[in-house]
Amino acid sequence: YHLFAISIGLQGIYVDREEDVAAAWERALAADRPVLIEFKTDPNVPPLPPHIKLEQAKKFATTLFKGDPDQAGIIVQTAKQVLSSVLPGKK
Repeated sequence: YHLFAISIGLQGIYVDREEDVAAAWERALAADRPVLIEFKTDPNVPPLPPHIKLEQAKKFATTLFKGDPDQAGIIVQTAKQVLSSVLPGKK
């Protein structure tokens, strides 16, 4: 997608490493034209909101346990995401 954006005169940015996310946003916000940021993401890391409500978490878990073939990986990555947001450490 980012290459297509470049081909039509927009700025295209590709991000495939977590440590490059902040710099990509800085470049995008400082750009003199519209920007498309393409992120390579792990399909086992669900995009959870930072302040998820208990009811939302229950629905997420219920859906997950209905037979997702990657449920073990999703559970591990979700736990890492949740714990990293509540435990002290590197951000």
